[in-house]
Amino acid sequence: MKWIKKGVIFKPEEESNWMVTHAAHSFADYLGNDIYRIYFATRDKENRSHTAFIDINVKNPKEILNISKKPVLAPGEIGTFDDSGVMPSWITNHNNCKYLYYIGWSLGVTVPFRNSTGLAISYDKGHNFKRYSRGPILHRTNLEPHWANAPCVMIENGKWRLWYLSCLKWGMENGKAKHYYHIKYAESKDGINWKREGIVCIDFKSKEEYAISRPCVIKEDGIYKMWYSYRGETYRIGYAESKDGIKWERKDDEVGIDVSESGWDSEMIEYPFVFNHNCVKYMLYNGNSYGKTGLGYAILGKK
Repeated sequence: MKWIKKGVIFKPEEESNWMVTHAAHSFADYLGNDIYRIYFATRDKENRSHTAFIDINVKNPKEILNISKKPVLAPGEIGTFDDSGVMPSWITNHNNCKYLYYIGWSLGVTVPFRNSTGLAISYDKGHNFKRYSRGPILHRTNLEPHWANAPCVMIENGKWRLWYLSCLKWGMENGKAKHYYHIKYAESKDGINWKREGIVCIDFKSKEEYAISRPCVIKEDGIYKMWYSYRGETYRIGYAESKDGIKWERKDDEVGIDVSESGWDSEMIEYPFVFNHNCVKYMLYNGNSYGKTGLGYAILGKK
């Protein structure tokens, strides 16, 4: 693979009191013709994530057709699992509905934060989303006592398949709490109730790694392909392949994209989302400061 970087699509500049900075953790939903709606997490003046979107023509992504005037999702009521932020993760289209899976943030005391996975559903083609429940659909369990979030969801032969981030533990480093997480797999019959058996898909390859996140899975020619973020000192984008979607082989050396020599993605690159349109493969991704420098894109093998 060789990804050709095309630059920043969108960077919030205090668009409103709820969209002040960041365009992070994006994904694209096809609306028809060459139009895509790109969902992303933006932050307000209190640093809380809200879910927003922009509409683009994929032939000229830097020309923004529409920006959400209000949050798709705002932080939940005080005391709930998502009262400190809601970060979009994936949309699955099913039975004329859109299932929006998102990361709910709540602040901690002994650790800085806790995450869970929430679900909001649109019954009107994405114009409005309503929380499925006030609580999460993926939460802490005896098997996973810390958190489970950032899912990628695929429906295959009636089976809902989930690749998600799972926190193994918190540790202490230089007097600060440090999280360790990797990517696991689960299945469901309805996209809501998930059977989680602790199956690890992408694990650490060295003692320097401590965070593997944001899986994006597609299937091509019978091969499952996953892009994800991994980090030791800073985030990079990785790549893996699988024959069954469960056992994966990391092939990070083949990913074909890295940090730039200078500019908005010169320190780190992360949160990849890969999709095909008219035989062209696109990647949405973030650069420095976890999306503060904006949302960018690259095209595979196109100059």
